[in-house]
Amino acid sequence: MVEDNLKLVLKELPPGVKLVAVSKFHPKEDILKAYNAGQRLFGENRPQEFAAKAAELPSDIEWHFIGHLQTNKLKMVLPYASVVESIDSKRLLDAVEKWGSEHDKVIDVLLELHLGAEETKGGFTEEEIEEILSQPYPHVCFKGLMGMATNTDDKAVIEADFLRIETFKKRLDEKYHLRDFAELSIGMSHDWPLAVRHGATIVRIGTAIFGPREY
Repeated sequence: MVEDNLKLVLKELPPGVKLVAVSKFHPKEDILKAYNAGQRLFGENRPQEFAAKAAELPSDIEWHFIGHLQTNKLKMVLPYASVVESIDSKRLLDAVEKWGSEHDKVIDVLLELHLGAEETKGGFTEEEIEEILSQPYPHVCFKGLMGMATNTDDKAVIEADFLRIETFKKRLDEKYHLRDFAELSIGMSHDWPLAVRHGATIVRIGTAIFGPREY
């Protein structure tokens, strides 16, 4: 089932769009099914679960951390994560910079734009992101933006969210000319085709591959 679902998703994804197979809440056995079918990029959002999986699964997996990250959980995530997609506050960013300095490591991150209508969603404003990009962070490499559209079935609302982050990304590219700032991580199982239409370079798909979450 996992292998077949993965093949269907990959068949529909256009070239150049990376698939993060969101494996949170799913057992290692399911991750290995996707791994054995060729998938190497996986996403997790709970530090303790992530650290346990990363320590036990194949070392060539590229892990993206995609959930809210507390500063006291960095040691569970930063040694394993190829990219932290969910940098959603200045406090977290400063803590990541400090950890990188202490461990002589540059951390690849995406800055999360507060995109959806829900107040509970994390993320920066456009102004905050511009302020961050104008400051030096020697142990952080800004790879691009991440966002989550409003949780709704209204495609017009979702599309407006994606258009907003796409437009903002283009503005940043024109203003700052950051060499590595190439990624736009938007789109999940229910809305990724719209995300691709608006410049997504990364889509985060879980349910369409692994089925409903196991809690």
